[in-house]
Amino acid sequence: MTDHSGKPCSKTLASVPTLDDLVMRDVDHDCEGFGEHRICVRVEAVADLPTRFGRFRIVAFYNNRDGKEHIAIVHGDVLGGEGVLTRLHSECLTGDALGSLRCDCRDQLTLALTRIAQEPCGLLLYMRQEGRGIGLLNKIRAYALQDRGLDTVEANLALGFRDDERDYAIAAHMIASLTVGSIRLLTNNPRKVEELRRYGILVQDRIPHIVPVNDQNRFYLATKAHRSGHFLDLDGIPHLAEQDESADDLSEGQGSAGLQVDPN
Repeated sequence: MTDHSGKPCSKTLASVPTLDDLVMRDVDHDCEGFGEHRICVRVEAVADLPTRFGRFRIVAFYNNRDGKEHIAIVHGDVLGGEGVLTRLHSECLTGDALGSLRCDCRDQLTLALTRIAQEPCGLLLYMRQEGRGIGLLNKIRAYALQDRGLDTVEANLALGFRDDERDYAIAAHMIASLTVGSIRLLTNNPRKVEELRRYGILVQDRIPHIVPVNDQNRFYLATKAHRSGHFLDLDGIPHLAEQDESADDLSEGQGSAGLQVDPN
C-alpha cells in the first residue's frame, strides 16, 4: 500500500480489514485536518446500497467545517487500492433529482456509477457542495442572472463568489480515510486533479468523462470549456484512447490537443 506519511492524519487513519471497521476506527478521530480550513472528516456509518447501476456500499462522513454530511459510494474493495477509478460529484438537486436540462450533472452521475460498477473496484464521492459550493439558494439566484444573459462564471461573480467555491480538501480527506493508495480520476476538470494532488492524493491518470450535449446546456458547457478550463468536446466526437493523459502530462498543460468546442 502507498505510504501516507506525507499526508495529514497518517498516524490515525490506520488500515482496517473492511469498510464496516472504519466506523470503530474513526469513533474518536480528530486530526490536524486538510487544507487551510483544517478540515477533518470521520466515517459515521456504512451500509449496503443496491442500485439500478449495480451493488454498492455507502459510507457516510461527517466533516467539522460546516457539519454537512458527505458520502462515498463504493464498489468492490477499495481499501488500500491502487489506481482506483474515482469520481468527485458535487450535489445538484435540480439536475440529479429533478432532471434539469440546464446542466449535465444527472448524466454525469449516472454515467459515473455505470462505469464504476464495471470496474473491479471504484469510488464515487458525493459532495454536498451545491452550485459549485455557493449553495442551492444562490444557485437559483445565479440561474435568474443567466436567464438575463450572463454565463455561469459571470453570474457567480455578480453574486460576489468565485467561479468555483468548492473545497477539495474534504474529498482528499475522504480518500485518505478510505486508505486508497492512488486513483484514476474520472473528470474533465483539471482543477480537481491539481487540488487533490496538492493535498497529497496520488492521481495516476485523468479519465475523460464525456456525456451528450443538449440544446439547453450547450452554452453552460461551452462556458465550462472556455472560462473554467474544462476539457470538453461539445460536438459529441468520441475521444481517442491517447487522450486519457497521465496526471503528469496534465500538470504540464498537455492533453488538450484535439479538443473541439462549439463556439455557439
